[in-house]
Amino acid sequence: MNLPSPLYVIGIDLGTSHTVVASVALDGATSDIALLDIPQRSTAGELVAQPLLPSVRYQAAQGELGEGWRQPWPPQGADAAAPAVIGRWARDLGAAVPGRLVASAKSWLSHTGVDRTAAILPWGAGEDVAKVSPLAASSSYLAHVRAAWDQAHPEAPLHLQSVVLTVPASFDEGARALTLEAAQMAGLPRVQLLEEPKAAFHDWLVLQGDELAVQLVDSRLVLVVDVGGGTTDLTLIRVDAAPDGGLPTLTRTAVGEHLMLGGDNMDLALAHQLEPAFAAKAPDPGQRLSVQRFAQLVQRCRMAKEQLLAQNAPEQIGITLLGGGSKLLAATQSVTLTREQVRQSVVDGFLPVAQMSDMP
Repeated sequence: MNLPSPLYVIGIDLGTSHTVVASVALDGATSDIALLDIPQRSTAGELVAQPLLPSVRYQAAQGELGEGWRQPWPPQGADAAAPAVIGRWARDLGAAVPGRLVASAKSWLSHTGVDRTAAILPWGAGEDVAKVSPLAASSSYLAHVRAAWDQAHPEAPLHLQSVVLTVPASFDEGARALTLEAAQMAGLPRVQLLEEPKAAFHDWLVLQGDELAVQLVDSRLVLVVDVGGGTTDLTLIRVDAAPDGGLPTLTRTAVGEHLMLGGDNMDLALAHQLEPAFAAKAPDPGQRLSVQRFAQLVQRCRMAKEQLLAQNAPEQIGITLLGGGSKLLAATQSVTLTREQVRQSVVDGFLPVAQMSDMP
């Protein structure tokens, strides 16, 4: 069967923290690249369209979301009695009830120590929580993207377009195969994989325009550092100057090992930093936070980190942990996190300034 020719080239960044979609018409200019505003629920009754789709899934309890709530589109195969929510509302719900939040599915997809096709997420959740596999969770985000694109471009269904899906350069063959399987499950059988550091470097090359040779004239190596939500990806590129002063020859020479270190670890570091302050305010001072309250603190730290490192950020943000049961108000605690604390812990702590002579 002859399929119609694609009208668009579409890039999907299926990230650990967020999913983003960009496209360009095949008959247009590269300067016409557009981000897709992805519809998603922000509350039970409100639908918003934003370029960032949080790559999270909330496994709701029966009746938890109220009678008037409608399932997200597509329904993702969730049981009507315990529906799944994807995107912004899922992230907000999970901040309050972290035990029902499926997060960092991309990191789990590359974790060779578990069965990535088994229903294991949310990890450590109780028997009352419906679970999904890392593969199914990843596929559900792509299915949401497909529905969003098809709604915005009914004349050009996503499965008939030229689709590029990014993956870490350090993904092994198993993780790459599972990524392709997730796309097929979402109804996208013909996607091409592109390594994320290579995609970032290609973008930088295009931005240099006619100045590319000048920009690289004194360089013999380029190190691409991609710090993501769950992993850090390193790629080394050799620059061989052209004898006539023209464009240099670029050759990838090395890819770093799969480093499970990224934004998730930054959130954990901030949570550990703030935990003593919350513990000091507890009825029994010095006692560590429970597992559930610490997971809640990690989610609050992630949200605060993103706000404090954004443009025109405030100097500080109050982080509040809610109590539970009849002591909801009495057990509510707040601690202040400053922008300088985040910069020291996340920026300086993650990539500290070092001398060329320093040893690990």
